[in-house]
Amino acid sequence: MDHSAHNKLVSFIWSIADDCLRDVYVRGKYRDVILPMVVLRRLDALLEPTKAAVLKEYHFQKDDMGLTELEDKPLTNASGYVFYNTNKDTLKDIRAKAVNSPHILSMELEAYLNGFSANVKEIISRFNLKAQIQHMARKNVLFGVLEKFVSDDINLTPFETEDHDGNRLPALSNLGMGYVFEELIRKFNEENNEEAGEHFTPREVIELMTHLVFDPVKDQLPDTITVYDPACGSGGMLTESQNFITDDEGPIQAKGRVYLYGKEVNDETYAICKSDMMIKGNDPANIRSGSTLSRDEFSGTGFDFMLSNPPYGKSWASETQFIKDGSDVIDIRFQVTLKDYWGKAERVDAVPRSSDGQLLFLMEMVSKMKPVKETAQGVSGGSRIASVHNGSSLFTGDAGGGESNIRRYIIENDWLEAIAQLPDNLFYNTGITTYIWLLSNNKPAHRKGKVQLIDASQLFRKLRKNLGKKNCEFSPQQVKAIAEHYVKMLGEEAVQADHDASQTPVAKVFDNSDFGYHKVTIERPDRRKAQFSAERIAPLRFDKSLKEPMEWAYEQWGAAVYDKTTLADHSKELLGWCEDNEITLNRKNRTKLLDVKTWEKQRKLLQMAEKLMEGVGEGEFSDFNVFRQQVDSLFKTASKLFLEESKTRFTATDKKAILNAVSWYDASAEKVIAKQTVMKEKDLKTLLATLGCAEAQLPDFGYYPVEGGKPHEYRAYESHADSRDTESVPLKDNIHDYFLNEVRPHVADAWINLPSVKVGYEVSFNKYFYKHTPLRSMEAVAQDIVTLEKQSEGLIADILGMDVATLVGEEVAHG
Repeated sequence: MDHSAHNKLVSFIWSIADDCLRDVYVRGKYRDVILPMVVLRRLDALLEPTKAAVLKEYHFQKDDMGLTELEDKPLTNASGYVFYNTNKDTLKDIRAKAVNSPHILSMELEAYLNGFSANVKEIISRFNLKAQIQHMARKNVLFGVLEKFVSDDINLTPFETEDHDGNRLPALSNLGMGYVFEELIRKFNEENNEEAGEHFTPREVIELMTHLVFDPVKDQLPDTITVYDPACGSGGMLTESQNFITDDEGPIQAKGRVYLYGKEVNDETYAICKSDMMIKGNDPANIRSGSTLSRDEFSGTGFDFMLSNPPYGKSWASETQFIKDGSDVIDIRFQVTLKDYWGKAERVDAVPRSSDGQLLFLMEMVSKMKPVKETAQGVSGGSRIASVHNGSSLFTGDAGGGESNIRRYIIENDWLEAIAQLPDNLFYNTGITTYIWLLSNNKPAHRKGKVQLIDASQLFRKLRKNLGKKNCEFSPQQVKAIAEHYVKMLGEEAVQADHDASQTPVAKVFDNSDFGYHKVTIERPDRRKAQFSAERIAPLRFDKSLKEPMEWAYEQWGAAVYDKTTLADHSKELLGWCEDNEITLNRKNRTKLLDVKTWEKQRKLLQMAEKLMEGVGEGEFSDFNVFRQQVDSLFKTASKLFLEESKTRFTATDKKAILNAVSWYDASAEKVIAKQTVMKEKDLKTLLATLGCAEAQLPDFGYYPVEGGKPHEYRAYESHADSRDTESVPLKDNIHDYFLNEVRPHVADAWINLPSVKVGYEVSFNKYFYKHTPLRSMEAVAQDIVTLEKQSEGLIADILGMDVATLVGEEVAHG
């Protein structure tokens, strides 16, 4: 169908809604009637030529054979499709004999719907069509809608017809039907203020994806081909893939049958997709309804080719219960095995943030890749994947996080062949930049260990009229250019001096490891001063997690808070104060706040701090190590006294709370020692081998030799959390060398926390394809100012209070 015929058909269908439904439905709800009626009329029209044969078989089974349950196979053979209708009437018949009774008409239509095979009945139920028919009957518009859809002015059949004036109405192919659906969905979504085109992908993008997926293996297609889309929408990816490899005049010829598989969560688009599968003779049972993330529908099944445009920027929080149990991932699709920095394999999570689930769909496809087979003739089998994503899949997530783990798993397994950047505003529902990821677990030899990045962001031609947010498209020549760069694995050498960015993409080839990095934590020593004072230890009277309400209660009632009865009497007032001051307390903290034992414990802690202050004094210490040593000694003695006198036990945690209360970070203070050990010769050799350094370099890793100490005696310092920093070190760089060159010259007392190292992966198109634009010269800027001055008729000079020519001259001279 040509473009004008397509537009005419869409306009006619849209006019049905405007003419018949305007006072019955709000415009955003037109789709609830129009889309199922388009599907219904399409199916009805296809079955019209074989109606007599189906009825003959039906009566044979019911009357002659006496069957209570019909046998589907003979009926589908009679209809010529994988569906049928055993009702005696067609929609045209029902329209022709319609009486002036909406109730009777709705009963006739319901009986007609009940005559369909089970697969069509499911589609009808997904559309909730029976309820819509009853609603239209009550509003007395059912006859008008039916009359429009069966009129000679519209042709929803795959056969050429004529209208009532004898004008030719072109056949509506399955591809044309897809175009009609997509345009109607876009228009309906716009009317309902939804994202236009939420459920489908522009056809030229699908065409590009099919080229990228099939072209490299066009001479090695398997005898039987399976294609899968885990977010299939109305089925565009699947049907276009089938068309691409079965077109008699196309560049690729499949040897055998093509089987399509998909899953879709939206009932409406699922019904459209399934009806399209039935019309084309595909097995509708291979299209499943429901959430791909919640249920592994095709578990254990592998597919040859997978293409998808999963939802991005969409939360998967509602699916969390099926994927995770608390913090543990329970779905094996989203668990992967990776090695840590030391080479130890570990099972890690491969789930992104709950606000964006697009990478989960990619992992779903990865889990469905067929294994590669090695035979005497060479390597065969495997799968190829094309998936559309936005930029967040490339770089969000820290090293060791879910997104990074997914990228790392794919790249380290050498499955990522290429990523192509597409133009902005290419899709109907978003203007952001999008990317096509291309994966294969059977890379050809010249691609092994490599990833190709293709920048096609400048390849597009403008549309005359925007479609949603879509204002551009690929031309056939541009699709060919991108596919050629990919298939030939072209890089920078393909770019000529007279490169035309609007016709030829830019491509670069990288090693897998170019995208990886080590996230290294750089520590600095904690330096603390300490001093006992009444003001510093006073907050110990209150539990840290309940500081505000305990302070307020103590101010109100003083020592009475240590009396169980008084505390209970004031409990309602205390909790009311918390509520008034928007302090939320869980059940545990409420109980803790109103328990006199909490108050007594904190008072004893304060008393312990007072006793320590008596022993140490109130002088300031610049060496926390000396201060802590004195406190340790006194704490042991005081703890015994408290235990004997009041049965109060103090722990190391209590001592730490006191030390934290009376100390603070100061860059001029001495470093705080964490521990000091003497290493055996054997242990030292093991450590040096692990760190990959010489003994003299141990301070770079936090092991400092003790001056005047024993042989191999080393000291480690406490790290200061607020001074802690991280560095991203490329995988190809040595961490220690990077530290010596990039960190040590600027921070003399820093060291590498090697046990904390994590491996991450990210892909940055901006970094790899950045083009520097020089600043404009002062002369050019000055000339613009003079031009603006002429246009403003002296306004700039009046505002500045001086002659513009003089100002421009001064600026150029100073520039």
